[in-house]
Amino acid sequence: MSLNLGSGPSPARARSLSLTWVVVIALVVAGAAIAGTAAAFELKPAGPSTPPASTPPTTTNNTTGPRTPETVNVTDDLGRHVTVPYDPARVVVLSPSIMDIVFRLGLRSHVVGVDCYAPLGNSGLSEDYSPDQIALWGLNGSMCVQVGPSFALETLAVLEPQLVLASTIVSVAAVEEITSSLGVPVVMLQPPTLSGILVDDSLVGAIFNVTGAATTLNAELNSALYNATNVAAQVYTFPTVLVTYSVDSNGYWSFGPGTFGESLIELCGATSISANATTAYPELSPAQVLIDDPQYIVYGTGFGLNESTYAGGPDWSDFPAVQAGNVTGLNSNWLTEPDPTMILLGIPALQAVFYPGLA
Repeated sequence: MSLNLGSGPSPARARSLSLTWVVVIALVVAGAAIAGTAAAFELKPAGPSTPPASTPPTTTNNTTGPRTPETVNVTDDLGRHVTVPYDPARVVVLSPSIMDIVFRLGLRSHVVGVDCYAPLGNSGLSEDYSPDQIALWGLNGSMCVQVGPSFALETLAVLEPQLVLASTIVSVAAVEEITSSLGVPVVMLQPPTLSGILVDDSLVGAIFNVTGAATTLNAELNSALYNATNVAAQVYTFPTVLVTYSVDSNGYWSFGPGTFGESLIELCGATSISANATTAYPELSPAQVLIDDPQYIVYGTGFGLNESTYAGGPDWSDFPAVQAGNVTGLNSNWLTEPDPTMILLGIPALQAVFYPGLA
């Protein structure tokens, strides 16, 4: 789980899918790609120099045919323009959400490093990656690139990457250092909404020459998004909900406006009590939760968090949703990582909580 971190009450509202999701439905029906972020890319053909040995020219009747592009010009999710090598063999991935995309596109063999927190080793991996992810993706301590509590450039340099794919768990200063000190391009993939995940799938597919796999994955994601809107369209009043991914003595951390978490809750057919917060990732005090009185509470589990963790939070037992038994724990990765798994597993799981007879 990796997040890039006084809200007033949010009144319940009648059912109404936002324009964002009306557009999603239209695009899915039309079979079009969803362009939800600023991410874009352009393949650049090789120059007059001899192409690398790994990408020889195609020849037909002794005539050199089309040459494989050597670079891709990328505009990433932060609006940065980056030139990256085409189909790089050695890549460092600094975000579980990006690793999910890379794995689903069949690119695990390209990955030589992933993010971790000190201390290094598998204990550091477990700060960001669940045991299931570590096992499924074949991660180990030798791949660790320390991103916290401070960024360790030397652990990245040892891996000799040709490209770094990172989210905003990596600071701007660290990104600049990677490029200036090592000459390695960094592409930032941090979609602000669910639709942006599909854009990033396509971008990664173009960089690694797996556009077919990206198209197939996006078709699956489009189908899941369309199914979710169908469920939400069958109800008139959206229930109010607190989705919290962490808790401390001051309150409950949730998602504010303009975040992928808020986008997730809205698509699932619910109204977040933190939708009108003044910050992207607000911490709601117990008094605020009591005032807003959400009908449902969903909390993230894993990474040391469980039902007991939240039950020990301030005024937890006083919340009407808790007293009514309308409290559910879900895998934190399904709630906090803007990736294909959030769409394929997180959305159905949330809708099963809100609408068990429909989802």
